[in-house]
Amino acid sequence: MSLGLRFDRYAGIDIASQTHVVAITNATGEVLIKPTPFAEDATGYQKLFAVLGDPNNILVVVEATGHYGRNLFAALNERGFAVAVVNPLRTRRFAEEDLRRAKTDSIDALGIARFGAQKRPEPTTPADDATEQMRQQVWLFNRFTQDYGDRRNQLHRQVDLGFPEFTRYVVNLDSRRATSILAVFPTAAAFSSSCYRKLAGLPVEGKRKLTVGPQLARTLIDAARTSVGRHHSLAHCTAVRYICEDIAQLRARLEQLQADIVRSVTAHPIGALLITIDGLGPVGVARIIAAVGDPAQFRSGAALAAYVGAVPGTRLSGLASPRSASLSPIGNARLRRSLYMTTVGAVRHNPWLRAYYERLRAKGKPPKVALIAALRKLLMAIYSVAKHRQPFVPRVSA
Repeated sequence: MSLGLRFDRYAGIDIASQTHVVAITNATGEVLIKPTPFAEDATGYQKLFAVLGDPNNILVVVEATGHYGRNLFAALNERGFAVAVVNPLRTRRFAEEDLRRAKTDSIDALGIARFGAQKRPEPTTPADDATEQMRQQVWLFNRFTQDYGDRRNQLHRQVDLGFPEFTRYVVNLDSRRATSILAVFPTAAAFSSSCYRKLAGLPVEGKRKLTVGPQLARTLIDAARTSVGRHHSLAHCTAVRYICEDIAQLRARLEQLQADIVRSVTAHPIGALLITIDGLGPVGVARIIAAVGDPAQFRSGAALAAYVGAVPGTRLSGLASPRSASLSPIGNARLRRSLYMTTVGAVRHNPWLRAYYERLRAKGKPPKVALIAALRKLLMAIYSVAKHRQPFVPRVSA
């Protein structure tokens, strides 16, 4: 096992929302500084820097704990400290080696420091400004996408109660046409013969000179007359209108964010190369960079695939010999889901990946096994492009 750089001292910091704890050991794990709490503010940071001392001979080890450690990581790097951000699963497994039963912030900080002294993880390189901006854009895009899906599901519930026949004629409830109609006519009871002209001439949100039209207007009015939707009230109508407003607003935000992501990716030195890979769109590329930064920082394409989790979790023991193995649960699940859906589209529309997928299927591989293999091949292409800093050139075997 290859170990990273050797330091004289190793600091472990247990990250929390308001108060962190730091402990320091030497290279043999002997405690130099007992666990010491410090606050998440300027005074607390000054206390930490005083405890850490000279930044030239110490490795600071912290767990990846979402956003809580971001300010601390930036402050330590600005002061010249080498900081290693490690997977919490590694430090937890390290603690389990000693059959540790108690768990406190102080015990965790000391355990992280001893982990650093034994495993000597490589310092984490801070992301550049362009990558940090892309991470924030991806976070916002994912957040609003989830909100958009939530609102769509809420609208389905309301329409199922107030006008269940509506989706026979307007299938997608989150479409501009559907939300434009429901914002004005939220239930079957809201439709009547007298509203025909108003409904037919109702403009579709975001579409110039596009209206609902006479044919759809007449169809909806006729369906509303015999609708079984009766479970609605004034509050129900208000809910439908509010949800339609939210969907329209979220749709506009997502479109703007997507345009911003396209600009960020095309201006990014790695993003501009990765987007040349068939099957990877700007949002997919942005998600990759947001998750891993530069894919070339991994020692190999296989290491990148392991990080994503596109590797089998084979379990063979004794007489047990399963015919197949599921994916390992260890990996970046969010990125894996995103790339899996990207691969599903790529094997349908992109010759180089489709040819590989079809060869595997011809050899008798099940569809999902072939898809995961195609995902892994896509990751190898991502790594190769990032490593060599050259645009992607597909090679389709005859």
